[in-house]
Amino acid sequence: MAKIKLTKNELKKQKDALKMYQRYLPTLMLKKQQLQAEIRITEVRIRELLREKERIDGSFKSWIGVFGEKGFFTPRTLRITNLKTATGNIAGVSIPLFQGAEFSTEHYDLARTPLWLDLAVEKMKQALLLDLEAMILEEQRKRLDHELRVTTQRVIFLRKLRSPKRGETSKRSRFI
Repeated sequence: MAKIKLTKNELKKQKDALKMYQRYLPTLMLKKQQLQAEIRITEVRIRELLREKERIDGSFKSWIGVFGEKGFFTPRTLRITNLKTATGNIAGVSIPLFQGAEFSTEHYDLARTPLWLDLAVEKMKQALLLDLEAMILEEQRKRLDHELRVTTQRVIFLRKLRSPKRGETSKRSRFI
């Protein structure tokens, strides 16, 4: 096996690249694992919400026809007034966290409205809450996916940096 002779400058660059590789790669690998785990957890939660939403939609099917009655359940009957979110941090990624929503209901005359209106308003609140939480979780997943892609690219880059092709120098180390 032939030995490759390096100049002092090239040897220093190679040693610096090795130090950087040994220092950053384990951290990036842990970050990658944590992001993958969080993405799986988020996807499971989204699936649970969708199943719950389907269950609520199924309960609507038996009496959905009453929504066709004119003038009782209108877009003004139930409104979202405030979406409550917070900001969390997973592996250095800023993510939105769902904390609930506030609704306003239009005041209606109890004597002139059908009995089903109260139940319909409550069921719609439940369905809307599930939709809003799923929307926030989907945004979390998108942000985590993006960070996972960037972290994976960095891991691949550091691995390539560690083992340059024969005759190639590690000029790429300045791009980290």
